[in-house]
Amino acid sequence: MVKRINLALQGGGAHGAFTWGVLDRLLEDEGIEVAGITGTSAGALNGAAFKSGMVQGGREGAKAALNSLWRRMGAVGDMRFAHWLTRFDAVAWAGAWEAVMPFSPMASMSQAISPYHYGPFYKNPLQEVVEAFNFSKVCAEEGPELFVCATCVRSGKIRIFEGQEISTDAILASACLPDMFQAVEIEDPDTGRVEAYWDGGFTGNPALFPLFRAGLPGDVVIVNINPLERDEIPKTPQQIRNRVNEISFNTSLLRELRAISFVQRLLADGTLEPGRMKKVRVHMIADDVLMTQLSVTTKLFPVPQILARLKQAGRDAADSFLTQDGKNLGVRSSTDLPAMFS
Repeated sequence: MVKRINLALQGGGAHGAFTWGVLDRLLEDEGIEVAGITGTSAGALNGAAFKSGMVQGGREGAKAALNSLWRRMGAVGDMRFAHWLTRFDAVAWAGAWEAVMPFSPMASMSQAISPYHYGPFYKNPLQEVVEAFNFSKVCAEEGPELFVCATCVRSGKIRIFEGQEISTDAILASACLPDMFQAVEIEDPDTGRVEAYWDGGFTGNPALFPLFRAGLPGDVVIVNINPLERDEIPKTPQQIRNRVNEISFNTSLLRELRAISFVQRLLADGTLEPGRMKKVRVHMIADDVLMTQLSVTTKLFPVPQILARLKQAGRDAADSFLTQDGKNLGVRSSTDLPAMFS
């Protein structure tokens, strides 16, 4: 029997290659069908590649589209993405880069120069990567439903792009880190007002609520690439900055998971009548051991060595999930939400 699931794909720069590996492995399991995808930043790129490939060529088409996406990411020749590190093992040298980066010319420039200081010379290095998508497939009615998350700069509220709203600009907005890229301006169809958008991770990394609509299955598989916990107290400026980044980009997800846990408890004890709220089963695929070796610094390293290692780690994590928790799909949550918030 085929098990229908939804995917919730976190953002995290180059660490999104971990999600590439997870999706690559899930596509090999004929017993799983992806019905809905919500994604932010790198998660939005992965989601768009997955959907366009599925619509065009099924599972093999999705694999090929994801491979093509990360080949393009690995070829981005921009100093902001440290492409010059291709000659090094970025994972093994992660600690060294973290120590050196604050004193590098790139770091000094990023602290002193706004993305708006580039004037007519500004270009978003991800634009060509995103423009290569076949948006007739990304926005198609067939295939999994896709939701892209971005943050409205003016209101601070989340905006969910779906269907024909998903465009190059929508995905660039979802991945727009404001200290690196200029805000992406998109018209709001409800108000006619042009709004500026930043990275969706500030308000939904990713947003889960679009997956609660009727017609989508109750199983939500979260691909988590930002560690929820770190045992060591951060002490250096770089460690503190890294942990602040992780906490900030996990806050919205944890808030939604807490709400899910509360609703499921009310359903279980009979306080809420069955059918009043959707019963959601939560699962998580992650590799916190690897991710705690990395940091916000390596999120800016889309170099082939680190992308390949992250992809393999994602495949391994997905394989472990299918072996250990695949039986829970459609039955119960494999993530213990009460324990997470106790």
